[in-house]
Amino acid sequence: MNPSPFVQPYPTRRTVLRSVVAAGAALPLLSACVTSGDDDKPAAASGAKSAANPLGVKEDAPLEVVIFKGGYGDDYAKKAEGLYTQKFPKATIDHKGIQKVGEALQPRFVANTPPDVVDNTGAGRLDLATLVGAKQLTSLSDLLDAPSFDDPAVKFRDTLLPGVVEDGTFDAAPLVLNFTYTAWGLWYSKPLFASKGWTYPKTWDEMIALCATIKAAGIAPWTYQGKYPEYMNDPLLSMAAKTGGTDLIKAVDNLQPNAWKADGLKAAAEAFAELAAKGYIMSGSEALSHTEAQAAWCQGKAAFIPSGSWLEAEQKEVAPKGFDMVMGAVPARTGADKMGAAAIQAASSESFIVPAKAKNPTGGLEYLRILFSKQSARSFAESAGTLPAIAGATDGLTLSSGLGSTRDAVNAAGKEAFTYRFRTWYTPLAKAVDDATGELINKRATPAEWADRIQKAADALAKDSSVKKYTR
Repeated sequence: MNPSPFVQPYPTRRTVLRSVVAAGAALPLLSACVTSGDDDKPAAASGAKSAANPLGVKEDAPLEVVIFKGGYGDDYAKKAEGLYTQKFPKATIDHKGIQKVGEALQPRFVANTPPDVVDNTGAGRLDLATLVGAKQLTSLSDLLDAPSFDDPAVKFRDTLLPGVVEDGTFDAAPLVLNFTYTAWGLWYSKPLFASKGWTYPKTWDEMIALCATIKAAGIAPWTYQGKYPEYMNDPLLSMAAKTGGTDLIKAVDNLQPNAWKADGLKAAAEAFAELAAKGYIMSGSEALSHTEAQAAWCQGKAAFIPSGSWLEAEQKEVAPKGFDMVMGAVPARTGADKMGAAAIQAASSESFIVPAKAKNPTGGLEYLRILFSKQSARSFAESAGTLPAIAGATDGLTLSSGLGSTRDAVNAAGKEAFTYRFRTWYTPLAKAVDDATGELINKRATPAEWADRIQKAADALAKDSSVKKYTR
């Protein structure tokens, strides 16, 4: 039996944090048995708008909240519910902490009886693109333009980190709000570097010079999660974005002709080919899984490893005491980059939605206004050890070395936090890039061959009328 078109299969650990931008974009839309009009939509609960109640919540309307109870638990959500009932004491809240969100809620969406707000995350989560195509999600425009819960003088949208609104936007409509924030960079042990007198490089020339010093000390400069070359794509594409700026990123994502042959991408490919040619990647890295490569790095066999900001939590039981891993921004390729040296690749995740046919969608929006407050997000950061998608939420907190460095990197990047979208829009292109980069860094392809191979895949997608195209 075919799986429900509502349910998104569980992605690999390596892609889950990228899937939030356009999850399931290539999957078919809902079957004809699911309606998307307003004829059978229940009367939504609403009240009068005021300065104290900017969204017009009906004060005694019940609220149903469904939270994915995974690694973060659901206590953080319950705390936000407590703030909601403090504001609306006549309202009752039905809280459900579950794991198989899609399995539990798919029948309810079909029956047009969904909850008021859903944390759509984890194994078998609901397919966002399917829900979007069937007009099953409430627009978040009113929430984004409402006063923030913390400060009425600041709009809600202005409290979010860069890219969060865009990450949840489908065909110009804001429909998803992501609660956590992930950054990608290069990781190293701060005590190791301090003991050796090594300084984290800000330019690629400084990186190459440092690699020579590291190798002379008997340590491999780099390793990577060899079986999954997309890990090496992160620093390569970050370097290219810094060089070419947003124009380069948009050209790649929009499948423009010869986008992969741009100077910034060519220079980045040449940089990583140089890394391989000089023997600065640990021997045997290509055969390693992510856990094996990361374990070798924690054992001091290599100085640098590329990864996202989940690395610290993932290595919690592996890293030796005092390893104190930190993340740095990818070094700049040239002295004339269009982005600053502190620019980083980052994106939001942990998707929250308000169903269009909920009984109390206004209450769902208000709940998100409270959940995304600094007070709520700060509590989440302390318990989950993860960066929330709310600006300033972790300011003043004592954080672990890894999470603290991620916060500092995000703050330093400011508005120059960026992300590519082709990975989630076009799976075949993502695989082509992964495969080509694997060949490049193992000296089986030249930078020119790398670009030609990927451009061929991009051109094929651009010409394929059966593939839905997205633009930014």
